[in-house]
Amino acid sequence: MTAIKDLSAYKGVWVFIEQFEGKLTNSTLSLEILGEGRKLADKLGTDLTAVILGENLEKTAGDLIKYGANTVLVADAPVLANYRTELYTDIICQAAKERKPEILLVGASATGRDLAPRISFRLHTGCTADCTELDIDDEKKILVSTRPAFGGNVMATILCPDHRPQMSTVRPGVMMLPTWDEARTGEVIKLEVTAKEEDAKVKILEVKKHEASAQNIQEAVRVVSAGLGACTGNCFDQLKELAKELDAEIGGTRPVFETGLISHDVQIGQTGKTVRPELYMAVGISGTVQHTTGMANSRTVVAINKDPNAEIFKFAHYGIVGDAKAVVPALIAQLKASRN
Repeated sequence: MTAIKDLSAYKGVWVFIEQFEGKLTNSTLSLEILGEGRKLADKLGTDLTAVILGENLEKTAGDLIKYGANTVLVADAPVLANYRTELYTDIICQAAKERKPEILLVGASATGRDLAPRISFRLHTGCTADCTELDIDDEKKILVSTRPAFGGNVMATILCPDHRPQMSTVRPGVMMLPTWDEARTGEVIKLEVTAKEEDAKVKILEVKKHEASAQNIQEAVRVVSAGLGACTGNCFDQLKELAKELDAEIGGTRPVFETGLISHDVQIGQTGKTVRPELYMAVGISGTVQHTTGMANSRTVVAINKDPNAEIFKFAHYGIVGDAKAVVPALIAQLKASRN
């Protein structure tokens, strides 16, 4: 790739927002990267632009301004109602070539992981995938992207000094949500859509909605998470009872998922979900980096482990050294007594 000669022509932070049927999908992730984009734009002294493609987007576009966007670029047409790589890539890249953003952020969802590399290739720029932290270099005024590397054992810091836009995909559950400001105003700009259904190479024959059996664990306020140390005998059933008493969601580590006790939807860690609940109870979890990268930003962490030297205690605000088979029933009894 040839370096861009005049980087000063590129201004502004863009965030791609996902939608379905005119409403935000992966709403927490979309708002997280919008909030992170606002932070980066403020550090650069520039504007934040949300980019959204779909159908019937008027209300959603207005909401994005209330959440922090200065401008919303909207491509609104029936042909864009459902995500298709070629159409979305064409429109976003055309807008980027015309308006020249310096930063473009995309969520590390299934859609984002498909779309971001297509855009970066088309625009001849780099893309740092699955970032857990973003910042601006105070001296160079460029994007600093941080992501886990080598199996999560180190954190890599990546810069893109010579190409624009600087692109990153952002891991869900690691950024702060923005606040709604009813007084905030901004501009909604409609992009011209010339694509027609007959021109699309991919045809959507049917859309089936997946009915989730439980709350999205990334949106849970409280999480009770199981490690292999909490999976013997009837201990896992007791954990589910504890979660019920706390009005919490059940999660777990990869080894627990591999036993079949939990689904991949609630696996927490590097190869699963990233969560930041108000309360995270780690029961029988040793605390390897592969797991802690998914929960380290929880507001309050309570760890239960019979090994006093377990790594999980380094992340815990409160620790209980003991066998989960004895500790969990005692906690359930205390919670029931406090209710009575």
